[in-house]
Amino acid sequence: MAASSKTLQPGSPVPAFSLLDQDGEVVRPEDFQGSKLFVFFYPKANTGG
Repeated sequence: MAASSKTLQPGSPVPAFSLLDQDGEVVRPEDFQGSKLFVFFYPKANTGG
C-alpha cells in the first residue's frame, strides 16, 4: 500500500491499512469494526530526525 500524506480529521473514516502488533499478528482497522478505535502514529519513530 502506498503511503499517504493526507491529514485525517477527528471522526473521519480510518483509511485501509495493516500492520503487525507486538506479537507479530496482522491487525487491520476492520478487526475493530463496531468499536471505538484510537489510532496514533509516531511519524518520526525509528528515524534519525
